[in-house]
Amino acid sequence: MWTYDGNEFTSEMIGDYVGFVYIITIKHTGKKYLGKKLFESTRRLAPLKGKTRKRKVVKESDWKTYYGSSEDVKLLVEETGIDNFDREIIHLCNKRGEMSYLELHEQIVRGVLLSDDWHNGIVQAKIHKSHVKGLIEKFGPDSKS
Repeated sequence: MWTYDGNEFTSEMIGDYVGFVYIITIKHTGKKYLGKKLFESTRRLAPLKGKTRKRKVVKESDWKTYYGSSEDVKLLVEETGIDNFDREIIHLCNKRGEMSYLELHEQIVRGVLLSDDWHNGIVQAKIHKSHVKGLIEKFGPDSKS
C-alpha cells in the first residue's frame, strides 16, 4: 500500500498526475530509498500489416507493486516480505520534468549519498528549465519551501 499525506493512495486518486516521488522505509532497519515512479507505461509496437507508423500502447504501470529500482531493496523485499516496508508518496507530479526535479531536489536536500541511512547509490537527472515552470511558485527563490 502507498500512502500520501497519511492516507492510502489508490488508482482513483491519480487524476491528471503523471507520477510521484516516494520514500520506501525498511521497518526493521530504518534505512530508506528515495525515487520516482510513473503511473503509466508506454510501449511502441510494430506497425500493423500494410502500415508504416508504429503503434503506441499506454497502460497503468506496476506502481502498486513497485518497491524501487535498488537491487538491495528488491532483495530485501524477497527475503523479508512486503509487510516490512512502508511506502510513502512525498510529491505527486503533473509532468515528468517536475518529477525528475523533485526527486533530485529531495535526494540532495536529504543527503542520500552522504549517509548510510539510505539505499540510494546514484543521483542523476537531466532537466530543462521549461520542464519545471509549474514548480517556480513552490520552490523558486522567493518561496518559503
